[in-house]
Amino acid sequence: MGTEGTGDAPAHRGRRASHALDTLAVHSGDAPDLNAGAVVPPIYQTTTFRFPAEFSEAREKGEVHLYTRHRNPSQSRAAEAIATLEGAEAGRVFSSGMAALSSVFFSLLRAGDEVVALEDLYGNTFSLLRELSERWHLSVRWVRAEESASVDQIVTPKTRLLLLESPTNPTLRVHDLDRWARAAAAVGAPLVVDNTFATPVNQRPLAHGATLVMHSATKYLGGHSDVIAGALVGSSAMLEGMDTMFHSLGGSLDPFAAFLLSRGIKTVGLRVHRQNETGRAVAEELARHPRVGRVCYPGSASAEEERIAARQMSGRGGMVSIVLQGGAPAAHRFMHALTLVQPASSLGGVESLASVPAETSHRQLTPEERQRRGIDDGMVRLSFGIEDPADLLADLREALRKT
Repeated sequence: MGTEGTGDAPAHRGRRASHALDTLAVHSGDAPDLNAGAVVPPIYQTTTFRFPAEFSEAREKGEVHLYTRHRNPSQSRAAEAIATLEGAEAGRVFSSGMAALSSVFFSLLRAGDEVVALEDLYGNTFSLLRELSERWHLSVRWVRAEESASVDQIVTPKTRLLLLESPTNPTLRVHDLDRWARAAAAVGAPLVVDNTFATPVNQRPLAHGATLVMHSATKYLGGHSDVIAGALVGSSAMLEGMDTMFHSLGGSLDPFAAFLLSRGIKTVGLRVHRQNETGRAVAEELARHPRVGRVCYPGSASAEEERIAARQMSGRGGMVSIVLQGGAPAAHRFMHALTLVQPASSLGGVESLASVPAETSHRQLTPEERQRRGIDDGMVRLSFGIEDPADLLADLREALRKT
């Protein structure tokens, strides 16, 4: 392992490989024998570390910390936990999900390279890639949702990176990770998967051939709407080869934020299981509601997507998007009428939130671009927390009555 990763993590411990995910979430990254027996590891709130006079030798053996922008035990603990949950050899944590993703682009891409990317990406991801395509003259081959099954015919020998998220934000379309991985392998390009919406509780892209898995750890992994963080996991060799760029870009995670992230990870299994339950209950009920024109939920778009979701996901998550009859005015009335579900951006926390993607997460897109992706002006994205499902359903029913 490199000694100066941006919160680098060693391979997950073999003695825990057979444990259930909920157990791994609680114990991964803990080392009480190294922390004076503390059950809760300390926060290493330091910028720098003392090192031996024989620094170069110790560094080669991976026995020394140098500087928190490079590596800090608080960062390493969070990175190890995420790598363990994803079944990865190693991980890195960053100051945000976008810091993680931009670090990937700056590490793996060069001017003039070709990228194959799903068109249905988070708004800021789409904007960043479009901006880099203009600055670096990247050739971006955008894959529309209906073309995803033919991605093997879209990649070329010039392709240097494939990027997708599944389920997508905010339409919750499901894409075949194995198919994308085969297409990437055929041209020798890495496949990067944004697994933020699914979480490792519901989906593990590395098991389906992904090269790197990215998370906005702000969301489900942190889980309490109190920390901004990002993560990457993959092979040790791949991440070590990217470390120099990671360090230079400086998107390291603050030690206290790393502590909050580690604390949140301990309950990710419990939270996501409840959120899965609520998401399914809401999707089923609102699909029958007369004021809801369309429900977006993983696997609901078609029989084929249901087959894909059943194969690669163990749960469908706590996200549901609904398109209201009446467009943007109806969406605004609905948002005003909510009392328990809070109008706010972001997702994945213990509290339930609602937002209008056309005005928040995807406001950077033109109306035509949003329409092509199925992001209607009357769409409301719902992120369910851990409240009682019956209470949430009652709140939604009453808000719909007033819409």
